[in-house]
Amino acid sequence: MKNLLTSPDGTAPSALCFGAMQFGGKASADESRGMYDACRVAEINFFDTAYVYTDGASETLLGKFAGPEREKLIIATKCAWKDGAGAANINAQFDKSRARLGMDMVDILYLHKWDGDTELAESFEALATLRDAEKIRYVGLSNFSAWQVMKAANVAAEFDLPISILQPMYNLVKRQAEVEILPMALSESIAIAPYSPLGGGLLTGKYARGEGGRLLDDSSYTKRYSPDWMHEAASALKELAAEVGQHPATLAVAWVAQNPAVTAPIISARSVEQLRPSLSAGKFEMSDALYQRMCDLSPTPPPATDRLEEA
Repeated sequence: MKNLLTSPDGTAPSALCFGAMQFGGKASADESRGMYDACRVAEINFFDTAYVYTDGASETLLGKFAGPEREKLIIATKCAWKDGAGAANINAQFDKSRARLGMDMVDILYLHKWDGDTELAESFEALATLRDAEKIRYVGLSNFSAWQVMKAANVAAEFDLPISILQPMYNLVKRQAEVEILPMALSESIAIAPYSPLGGGLLTGKYARGEGGRLLDDSSYTKRYSPDWMHEAASALKELAAEVGQHPATLAVAWVAQNPAVTAPIISARSVEQLRPSLSAGKFEMSDALYQRMCDLSPTPPPATDRLEEA
């Protein structure tokens, strides 16, 4: 499942994808440039942004940095987080995204979330038209459940439009994707670029050190990672990382990458210094024994049938 996508010049995706969510927000233009350059030194060629990130600054900065070597890169953006997945909104947002990026074509365009109020045929006809006009190369879905993906794929097939990649949340303390999304992706040959491999920073150990971050600043992240057992797992990961001589972030990203369904975890940061442990995961070789020890730090979700005796 590693090489379903390619850059325009035919290069396979790197083992990690960089998410530019912080570009022009918590990361200044200079910090953003530094992270982009560090990614390229680490041989990352897969970059992700979205229409809604940092009021457009994320797309603008990524386009500025990536433009001179466009053909070597896989560039992904997302639309329809706001105002629905109707054709008019998809086209309006994507036109603006392309203008910000300074690119006539984007490799991957994701629907950013499920829209239950718009007919899927309308959404995928619009995406097929963009594909036929060579404005996009691949279609992706972000934050869709497994049943939503399969329903969408069935409708998209009417327009000869495959679903090429998914972007679910997945990390050591958020393992719901293991139940149906990851097995489905393997079965249907759909690439996976999971986001939040560090659990909003929880799995880096920074909150235990008294540092700030999304879990304190963003109420949605506070709620998402509020259970005590998640914080206990993060503490246990920190101890395990010290034992094996690695940064907790390196292990957290490498654990996500180890799943056979995963194409490239999406890493991100606010500075090069903060990014380096995640970058190290791209070269880290995790043993089966270490992977299992990490799995044991958090509950394995039950199978979709909930028949635990069959797990």
